[in-house]
Amino acid sequence: MNNAEYVPVTAAIIRKDNKVLIAKRKRALMGSPWEFPGGKVENNETLQECLKRELNEELGIKVEVEAFLCSHKHVLNCQSAIHLYAYEVTHILGEFQLRDHEEIRWVTVDELERYNFPDTDRMIIKFLLRGETGGKGGIGFLKAWIPNYVNHSRDPL
Repeated sequence: MNNAEYVPVTAAIIRKDNKVLIAKRKRALMGSPWEFPGGKVENNETLQECLKRELNEELGIKVEVEAFLCSHKHVLNCQSAIHLYAYEVTHILGEFQLRDHEEIRWVTVDELERYNFPDTDRMIIKFLLRGETGGKGGIGFLKAWIPNYVNHSRDPL
């Protein structure tokens, strides 16, 4: 697939007390119910604007989009592919509301592997695990272990 066929999608890594937020969708995505909240970029939206909108729509919260973490391309099927961008995100306002999700949990990075995530989010988990245990080796790890990893030294779009 060429780059024009990859749909840009965002994922938020929201941290609190050494834990990250995960959300269980009301309808499982790609057969996996758990995810990092986020969603598809809409018309002329930046990745940061997308994350702010999606988190407000899905969870009723206002956020500040912080550091870009990683991205990778993933072919879902013969007609669909995404380019997933993960960011550190800070919750700044609002009580969490379950609009598109039936449950949210705060879990440690080490606990993430116990949950049923789609392959796309599992790549982010690998990145987070490496960051927790390997310090600054994240980008090299991604190049070596994650197919289609894309390194962006600046804002990806």
